[in-house]
Order: sequence, then structure tokens, then C-alpha cells
Amino acid sequence: MKTIRILLILLTIGCLCCQKETKPTALPYLLLEGKTMGTYYRISYGDSLSRNFQIEIEQFLQDFNQEVSTYIPSSVISQFNQAESTLDVSGKAYFIGNFQKSRLVFEQSGGAFDPTVMPLVNYWGFGYTPKKPVTQVDSAAVDSLRRFVGMDLVRLDGNILHKARSGVQLDFSAIAKGYAIDEITQLFENQGIKNYLIDIGGESRAKGRNARGDVWTVGINVPKEDAGLTDIQTAVELNNRSIATSGNYRNFYEVNGVKYGHEINPATGYPERTRLLSASVFAEDCATADAWATAFMILGLEKSMEIANQMSHLEAYFIYGAPDGSLQVQYTQGLEALFKTTRN
Repeated sequence: MKTIRILLILLTIGCLCCQKETKPTALPYLLLEGKTMGTYYRISYGDSLSRNFQIEIEQFLQDFNQEVSTYIPSSVISQFNQAESTLDVSGKAYFIGNFQKSRLVFEQSGGAFDPTVMPLVNYWGFGYTPKKPVTQVDSAAVDSLRRFVGMDLVRLDGNILHKARSGVQLDFSAIAKGYAIDEITQLFENQGIKNYLIDIGGESRAKGRNARGDVWTVGINVPKEDAGLTDIQTAVELNNRSIATSGNYRNFYEVNGVKYGHEINPATGYPERTRLLSASVFAEDCATADAWATAFMILGLEKSMEIANQMSHLEAYFIYGAPDGSLQVQYTQGLEALFKTTRN
């Protein structure tokens, strides 16, 4: 059940980093909650007019999912996935936006992020088809499905989206939550809202200050199978940027002692298994953070650290397993001051 809570907190002058500054006073904060994309959304924002945007946000999320959700048979992406060769996507801005952003990250990541991996995601039991663990791996079937994977098999010509083979399908699940957050951000900016935290299923974007007048703080979960949703590895300030985290420690199954996670490597066709347990990516927009968090889980720790340190618009925080079973952390140079610790 959706809940709406209005928080009105009188904020006073406080201390931040040992320097006094004037914090906002008497600014009403609203908290909106609901369900979308198989998960939750939680949005907190301050508005001097106490406007409630839940109806607009709910309508947007419905429209958005009608374009990009593979779980809706009539959605634009489902229509494309079932089409033989082409689909007219005129006026479908959310679908086109997800497609274009996906192609950009695909190219930048050397193909590690690939939304055409959908046939393999379904094969391994993590897609829109009935969830059935693979009890006996058929390598020939995996190789056969790889023929339908690759962004070179999809082309947008004007408003017409082409597929080179009828079995090619798209999956925006690794970018859609972040993209939706960015759209809600734009709604707030258009309405003059300057203090907000938007969270969809653990992906977040923040700007300004919370009701206490402090920079928004979010947590990065402990990447363990038995860890609860409130078990936090570390908390981090989110100052006018986004964060998205990807990992295999919750969405997986085990067959005959072998664990299969939902991060499918498009190059091999198999679930990727490395010592990297979770990748948290910081970026200005959440779609970028969302997509790269998935790409880094495919690339592994060493390659991801190399790429993240080279890309000026990204920062990343990696949690990985050490040989002794302990959790270790590495993060990019741009996060040194934020975490105030020595990078491993």
C-alpha cells in the first residue's frame, strides 16, 4: 500500500565540517512511497509550497513501464522483442532514450554492457519467461543464443528500429531504474524543487539538503547472501549526484553446488563469476551509474578499476572477496576525500 507522509521540521543553524552555516528553516518535506519495476520507490523532497507530486510520478512510471518493461506484453520493448524485423518507435521517447544511452555505454565498455543479452537472460531463468533454474547446462543452446546478442544486430534508422535477426531482443532492466530517476529529477527541476532524494530499488539521485539541513546520506549494502537489506557496508554522502549498485549476492540460484547469478556475460553467454561482489558507481545522472554498475560486474575488479579511474565522469566503489573469505574494498581516486581512508 502506498503511503504519503509529510514531514515538517524546523531547521536551525548547525555545524558542518566545523564551519557554521545557515541551514534552511521551516521547509516542509514530503515522503512519497510506492511500487514500480518489481521493487519500491521512495522519494523525499522539500517544497515551500508543500505540493504533492505522487499522482504525476505514478502516471509517469506507468507510461515509462509501458515503453520499457519486458514484463508488460503490450509494452514497446515487448513489441520489438516479438517483431520479426522492425518496429516504428515514433514518439516513444523513454524507449529511445534507454536505447541510445545503452548503446553509448555498450561502446564505452567494449560490449560489457549489452541490452541485447535478453535471450540469454531468459535462458538462465532471470528474464520475463517463467523462472526456472537451469539444472543441466546445454552449451550448444548457449552458443546458439549468442547469435542473437550484440548491439551491431540492432539499428535505429529515424524512428524505425531494425533487428538483423528475428530472435534479437532487448532488455533495459540494467538501466531503466536509473533512467526513471533522471526523469523524475527533471520533473522536480522544472517545478523548482532543489532539495530531494529519489530512490528506486536502491539506485539513488540526490540534490541539496535533507530535512535536517545535512547532505543526503545513503548506504551501500554488505554484499553477502545472508545479509539483510539494512546491513550496511558503509554510508556515503550523496552531494548533487547519483549512485547505483550491482551485485550477484541476492539475485541468484544454486544447482549442484554451483551458483548462477543474474549478471550474464554477453561475450561468453554464461553468468559471470569473479571475486568482485558488488560495484557501486557514482555519476551525475543515474542512468549512467546504473548501466556502468552492471558493466563493471562483468568486467571484474582489475579492469573496472582501470576504466573507472580513466573516466572523468565516473567514480566507483568496489567490494570484493579476499582469499581468506574477508570482504575488501577498493575505490577510485576521486572518492579519496569522501571516504577519508587509504585506498586498498
